Amino acid sequence: MSRSTAPGAIEAADRWHLLQNLSAAVEKTCHQHRSCLRKHADQEAPPELPAINLPVLQLPRTPIVERTRDRYGDVHRLLDQKWTISAIARHLGLDRKTVRRFKTTPLDELLASAREFGVGKQGLIDPSKPYLNSRFTAGCTSAQQLFREITERGYQGSVLAVRRHVASLREGTAEPVRTDIPSPRRITSWIMRPIGTLTEREQDELLDVRTACPDIARAYDLARCFHDLMTNRLGTLLPDWIDQAEQGAPAPMRSFAGFLRQDLAAVTAGLTLEWISGEVEGNVNRVKTLKRTMYGRASFRLLRIHIPKRA
Repeated sequence: MSRSTAPGAIEAADRWHLLQNLSAAVEKTCHQHRSCLRKHADQEAPPELPAINLPVLQLPRTPIVERTRDRYGDVHRLLDQKWTISAIARHLGLDRKTVRRFKTTPLDELLASAREFGVGKQGLIDPSKPYLNSRFTAGCTSAQQLFREITERGYQGSVLAVRRHVASLREGTAEPVRTDIPSPRRITSWIMRPIGTLTEREQDELLDVRTACPDIARAYDLARCFHDLMTNRLGTLLPDWIDQAEQGAPAPMRSFAGFLRQDLAAVTAGLTLEWISGEVEGNVNRVKTLKRTMYGRASFRLLRIHIPKRA
């Protein structure tokens, strides 16, 4: 509908679309400032971790695990029959060092090494690294002792991986265990949702994010203020909000404010009048859906009118 057909009509921006655009600006701000959150998380001193149980990994019975179990049984069966290491090696087709390792190493440790094979250096030990780092910092530097502790808590890897990690801690070359940071979309959800709908933990995490990054905190303040203008029908205060957003706010928020200024009258009406264009938008979307269903995926060949030839 144009002004010529309805000269007395008042244009009012759709509030749902305004919130969508605001949400996009907030999320873009969070994307651009993830480095602030990462820096803040890395600088925080890791807390002393309690001796919690690690989840037990249910790994499949792979061929190498079964082969290790069978080989261990064969070696010890022959040892019980007083065979020498050389004789066992010849009989089973193994290297003498391998036979000696199966003789002196407990089966659980051999199976742990077999499970770890192919998983990679960072595989099974990763969930235990925060605990290992904490215990090492507290003064426990024995790899064997640490291996026993994490094994009691569910670790199924080898002692060799623990020794490697402890050695890297001694040398100062261990890669730091990085704390997870919330995603931009998750932070945006916290900011755009009504405060009363956030759990206590979500409120704490949002406060931590705002503390870590002044730009995200600025985007939060502007978003909450805009939401209040919309909820309380205070569209007349929109010019003041735009002025604040254009002064020192993150670039995506300034861009959103500029978008509002370009259509100030319609946006002000949308934030002031009780009427919304939701019903109109619904009818428009319904018509579009019908058109797509009838013609949207049809080619010109299917839409062509076929006129029968005259005899």
